Amino acid sequence: MAKFFKEESRTFNEYLLVPGLSTKKNTPENIDLTTPLVKYSKGKKPSLSLKLPMVSAIMQSVSDNNMAIALAKEGGISFIFGSQAIESQAEMIRKVKRYKAGFVVSDSNIKPDSSLEELLTLIEKTGHSTVAVTDNGLSNGKLKGLITSRDYRINKVDLKDPVSKYMTPINKLICANVKDDLSRCNDIIWDHKLNTLPVIDDKGNLVYMVFRKDYESHKENPNELLDDDKRFIVGAGINTRDYKERVPALIEAGVDVLCIDSSEGFTEYQKDTIAWIKKHYKNMKVGAGNIVDAEGFKYLADCGADFIKIGIGGGSICITRETKGIGRGQATSVIEVAKARDEYYKKTGYYIPICSDGGIVYDHHITLALAMGADFVMLGRYFARFEESPSSLINFNGSYYKEYWGEGSTRARNWQRYDLGGKGGFKFEEGVDSYVPYAGKLKDNVLTTVSKIKSTMANCGANNLKEFRKKARLTVVSATSIVEGGAHDVVVKHNKGAE
Repeated sequence: MAKFFKEESRTFNEYLLVPGLSTKKNTPENIDLTTPLVKYSKGKKPSLSLKLPMVSAIMQSVSDNNMAIALAKEGGISFIFGSQAIESQAEMIRKVKRYKAGFVVSDSNIKPDSSLEELLTLIEKTGHSTVAVTDNGLSNGKLKGLITSRDYRINKVDLKDPVSKYMTPINKLICANVKDDLSRCNDIIWDHKLNTLPVIDDKGNLVYMVFRKDYESHKENPNELLDDDKRFIVGAGINTRDYKERVPALIEAGVDVLCIDSSEGFTEYQKDTIAWIKKHYKNMKVGAGNIVDAEGFKYLADCGADFIKIGIGGGSICITRETKGIGRGQATSVIEVAKARDEYYKKTGYYIPICSDGGIVYDHHITLALAMGADFVMLGRYFARFEESPSSLINFNGSYYKEYWGEGSTRARNWQRYDLGGKGGFKFEEGVDSYVPYAGKLKDNVLTTVSKIKSTMANCGANNLKEFRKKARLTVVSATSIVEGGAHDVVVKHNKGAE
């Protein structure tokens, strides 16, 4: 006979936190959100930690190199989507790793004899106002000059004119040598009041560009998530089909952590994938999932997973539950798996972080997930709304939206995520294609969300996440209480949205 769980599964919206004693030390300014990203043994520190307990979902419409850079600046991490060509994903990883080094490989380059019209097309494509002029139009060509938006006025020039007519030639540029370190390059920028510093080799070939804004950005982002070489930390999604080809390419590109992207992770396919990675790349960290109960957690923990994702069918664009009738309420799943995680730690001495993936509608749901035991949360819709997400910005009836589609949608066709063996292929949808209201820049929104999380933690008398999990007191709320919790019995003048 089938097994029936006695308790019904619940969502985050069915819970509230009950305030605890707030001392004078429990202020938002004193709260530390640092959390482990990967497995570690008792008495030791994890090799990778987050300063922000938020990671972006492994989705085409959410996580590319631009999102990875923006999120790493705030202390979180992106897992760049794997439903693309191996080399394409690897190149996104390389772009992230190059960016923080301070030495950026130029991806806006043009030849001297190219027309201003071609230059404007390039600028529109890349969004960069400074373009390197090289003999062959490539990032490693012989540097001939730089051209910026200040060098010409569109309404005063002939767009057929060559770029060389308006560029600042190499003999009037201040350049650094490839042997100069980042500190020396920043000194040159400040001493000569530059915005851009080309870095060339002894033959005059362009190697890197160093930008003043990157130096200032570092000072403005004290929570940046950096590796030992001061480069941004970045993750990547993989599947259980082509991992033997994909993983080596991602590691060569500099990826810091991997995550098996699957709608359901309680499978032998994930066991085989983890085993292969650990055999060939002993120090590479790899997360697994998704699971929804203690049994699934223990299976992946014993397989060697470095963190485990929780959640099936709770995403805003996911229709797995209605399509296949499989899944579980996200809050119940997190509570049960967190208990299993703690028991596993006591028994083995290994702490395996858990990630709540899906079911987040409001900012306070993130706080509830952390209180229930999640070490961090993975978010799709939340990050898809921002300027840095890779999807298009659409104007509809005077309002702006970003496109957002599920990996199980016809648009994504990421059948590997739903792989059950056999020949594979896309058979039916488990996700939808949609829009989400545009919310502006990531930084501004994340700061607001973090303020809410810290304020709630202060109300509960906790100054870090470990303390929060220990002190948190949660209560189930009735349907009537949920209505009472929002604005009611009034006419609201305006509504800025759920976030």
